[in-house]
Amino acid sequence: MILIDFVMTMSVQKILLESEISKGNLLLSAIETHLINSSESSKNNITNLTPSSDSGTNFNVHLTHLSDESGCSCAMVLDINKNQIYFHGTDCMLQDKLQAMTSETIGSGKQITESSGTMWGVFRTQRRYLIQAKPLLRKGNIVGGTGVVLPLEGIYVALRRVQQILFIYILINTFVLTLMGVRRLSRIIVKPLHRLLKRAEDYRDDADFFFTGEKGENEFSQLSKALNRMLKRISADKEKLQLTVRSLEKANADLKQAQKEIVRAEKLASVGRLSSGIAHEIGNPIAIVTGYLELLRRDDVADDEKDEFISRVEAEISRINTIIRQLLDFSRSSDGEPKTVSVHELIDDITNILNFQPLMSDIDVELSLSAEEDTIIADPERLRQVFLNLAINAADAISSLKDCSEGKLIISSEMASEGENTDHRPMLKLMFTDNGCGISEENLGNIFDPFYTTKDPGKGTGLGLSVSFMIIESLGGKIRAVSELGKGTRMEIYLPVI
Repeated sequence: MILIDFVMTMSVQKILLESEISKGNLLLSAIETHLINSSESSKNNITNLTPSSDSGTNFNVHLTHLSDESGCSCAMVLDINKNQIYFHGTDCMLQDKLQAMTSETIGSGKQITESSGTMWGVFRTQRRYLIQAKPLLRKGNIVGGTGVVLPLEGIYVALRRVQQILFIYILINTFVLTLMGVRRLSRIIVKPLHRLLKRAEDYRDDADFFFTGEKGENEFSQLSKALNRMLKRISADKEKLQLTVRSLEKANADLKQAQKEIVRAEKLASVGRLSSGIAHEIGNPIAIVTGYLELLRRDDVADDEKDEFISRVEAEISRINTIIRQLLDFSRSSDGEPKTVSVHELIDDITNILNFQPLMSDIDVELSLSAEEDTIIADPERLRQVFLNLAINAADAISSLKDCSEGKLIISSEMASEGENTDHRPMLKLMFTDNGCGISEENLGNIFDPFYTTKDPGKGTGLGLSVSFMIIESLGGKIRAVSELGKGTRMEIYLPVI
């Protein structure tokens, strides 16, 4: 509507300007007619425009009246010599331009139309005055020239008045159309959307046909049908998803059980190696007990000696009981529940178990547990299995050397530095450092792979480090190996402390 208003206003303005030009042409023609008639009545020659004294007065009065009636600002008549013989107008600022244009038209013999000045129109600035000049002809000869200045302000005032009426009409029309449009849009769009929204809020999984069709075959009816088809597909996909979730849950349970079996198998392998060492270790106490029992059967043994023999038998039996108890404690099945654990205490327990093992007989185990904090949340039995695996691996690496009489295993702890701790939380760093044969660079990247081992058959399953890696990762920690062939190995464990 605003665009139509603009086009209409500009079109009317153009018509009114053309009307003003036509009015100026008529005024110039009237001046020419009256002036030629007046000069002819005075019987002057063909090039003389000066009327007689009697007719001149009537000419001036008539010309002034004609100018006032037409609404022109000023009018001017020049003779063939470009001398002014008539001028009408008060406060005419364009007198010089009018005289110049009138002189120009006498010389060219053509009518001239120009505009001058500026003022505010309706939408932008427009020309203020219309200037027209034409030559005066008598019997085909140019005898002078005349020009007029027409103000255009009246056109713009009238257009602005009409524009105000149009704006009022546009506002009223806009208000009415808005009300009608809102009502129409509410009926065909808003209400159907509200119905769809309410149905969506009332949705239940067991709904077979949820979105009822709208009246007619419109877009909302098509949308309802599409939503029903979508819900059917979602329902079908949901059943498939539930089946998949149940399958994944079962697979996850089976995987956890398999992990437990792997951990259990590796633990039993470690227990087997410990048992072989313990069987050798308890052989000596059993032989001592047997010897003392033989002595007790003799009649020539004094009572005080019998008491001493009995005390020694009890000590050896207590030693055997301690060794077997430690093995049973290690081999006991874990309940898998995490609890608060002191890492240093676990390492002390592992050290006590290893003291009875023949594979550690030529190895000096040194503890350097200097970490300020060693309490973590973990399954102690699994963590004990990790430490035992690392200690047995170190012992095997040392025993593989030709001269293993100076074997050493250093178990140390400290708080991880900021450069090593990428998780920005307190971490306990444990190090198992041995002076064994070391690991080559090409094998170092494979040591945590399942069933990978460089030990002789019967001495390892290839699951020790893999299981250790899995246990440490489940605790939110990490494990890595630093080694060089022939220079020993350092296993580093990082565990989050509480």
